[in-house]
Amino acid sequence: MKRILLASAFLLVSISAVFADETPSAQPASAVVSPVPAAVSPVPAAVSPAPKAPALKLVEPHLHITRSNIAGHARIALTFDACMGQADERILSTLVRERIPATIFVTARWLKRNPAALAVFLQNPDLFELENHGQNHIPAVDRPTLIYGIASAGSPQAVRQEVEGGAAAMVAAGIPAPHWFRGSTAKYDLSAIGEIRAMGYRIAGYSVNGDGGSLLGAVITEKRIASARDGDVVISHINQPTHAAGEGVAKALVDLKTKGTQFVRLEDVEDTGDDKTTQ
Repeated sequence: MKRILLASAFLLVSISAVFADETPSAQPASAVVSPVPAAVSPVPAAVSPAPKAPALKLVEPHLHITRSNIAGHARIALTFDACMGQADERILSTLVRERIPATIFVTARWLKRNPAALAVFLQNPDLFELENHGQNHIPAVDRPTLIYGIASAGSPQAVRQEVEGGAAAMVAAGIPAPHWFRGSTAKYDLSAIGEIRAMGYRIAGYSVNGDGGSLLGAVITEKRIASARDGDVVISHINQPTHAAGEGVAKALVDLKTKGTQFVRLEDVEDTGDDKTTQ
């Protein structure tokens, strides 16, 4: 009997030991280690995006003169840009020979290279009005940009230098102080227009692009200029003697004169320009 009891007791102890190995013992609350939270990066405050600069708006102003309102005698203002390069004698000789008045916009750079042509202009004050095309043929835009691949002045100070530098070169060459300004590419931003007007200049737009920057052929140039109507202001170039456009310009001048066109300079008539370029 004792043996049976001893055997039973031994069996109970063994079973208890097995369950004790398989079941994890509970730990007291004081022994439980709480996990350390990972370092939390501070959440940055919401950052408002920087305000965008207003889009650059470029304008290419139009200009018209007072019409003659006489049938068969349209009034037209011929304007020529002398940017760089040499004088186009095909155009200059036609203007002089046919006694056709015109307004010539000259740069300081062109004046330095063309003293003979300048002498012709000064010897014919009844034909030629000389006005300001700038110092270095830089677009009069007061923010950085490219126009036809040409870098703009880029700041109000640089616009002022372009205008004042051109005028100073003209006066130094014996030309009366200019009253009109036309910038390179004939494009501007509105703030630059205000700056130039504040300097006392009227800004010369146009209504007929005669030679497409002197890049058009002779035939189409002739047609464009010959199509000018009463009150139009024509822009062409007098500084590209190797371009075909010059031939078309010269022929168109004779065509218009034959039709009875009345040619005037900008200083001779009243005018109206948009984008506040003359008002």
